[in-house]
Amino acid sequence: MKIIHGLNFDDETIAEYRVTIYQNVVKGMKVLVDARDKLEIPWQDPSRVEQAQHIMSYGNSFLDKQTFSLYAASVKELWKDSGIRIAFHRRREFQLVSKCYQSSLKEVLFHDYTPTQQDILHARKATKVITEFTITINEVPFCFIDVGGQRSQRQKWFQCFDCVTSILFLVSSSEFDQVLLEDRSTNRLLESKNIFETIVNHRAFSEVSFILFLNKTDLLKQKVENKTADISFYFPEYDEDPYKLEDVQRFILKLFESTRRDQNKGIFHHYTTAIDTENIKVVFNAVRESIVQRNITQLMLQ
Repeated sequence: MKIIHGLNFDDETIAEYRVTIYQNVVKGMKVLVDARDKLEIPWQDPSRVEQAQHIMSYGNSFLDKQTFSLYAASVKELWKDSGIRIAFHRRREFQLVSKCYQSSLKEVLFHDYTPTQQDILHARKATKVITEFTITINEVPFCFIDVGGQRSQRQKWFQCFDCVTSILFLVSSSEFDQVLLEDRSTNRLLESKNIFETIVNHRAFSEVSFILFLNKTDLLKQKVENKTADISFYFPEYDEDPYKLEDVQRFILKLFESTRRDQNKGIFHHYTTAIDTENIKVVFNAVRESIVQRNITQLMLQ
């Protein structure tokens, strides 16, 4: 939101994102090393076991430039190994959040690395606290409250939702074949559906508009068109072409729309790619207008 509305990041924020990206890279490689072992994929070069052990020794400590440099060489060497590459290509079978940096790994490994806007868009950091920020658009202030999706955060949600006019609910539409990090037996898309069902039917939100963002369209398109996953395997009720993007998107939308008990309750929806700023700009302009019009209508009825 800040990027598409021309708000620049200050030096302190950029430095915070750099730390997050460093952690994404090291944790991502740690996940790949662990997955290679569990999937019983052989090393191309057995001598890289030492670098793997070094990466696995990383806990969750702060990573500034100097500390990250201690792991950078191991990350670089391990990424060269076909065993790690094979694990990466099988990432659907486990949880990997930092795929995005593999394409810009050389830049991240530079000592004087400064995150670009695209790097910041790709940065992955679990929302463990509730954050609130305001953006003024065309002289109209919009207050956003960002809440974490992790199970440990959900009991805090409802205390933040007093007087909200709209709820923007983001769904990772490409994750129909993945499981939760906290619970390896629960499908991620089903978990999102269950959360949405709880919120959309809550009596506190009977007058609140819901805007459903079916996100990660780029990854869904890639997964469907490359035929790397068949949605009907995870959702047996699916009876259309599993390799046609529009059919899969329509099914996922209906999956969420069917959760509302009041079928007259409107749910706006958009297919989005959060890292595509132009896509989000167009979508948010539509969202903004719908929110403003709804507020005007409510004021006129008072």
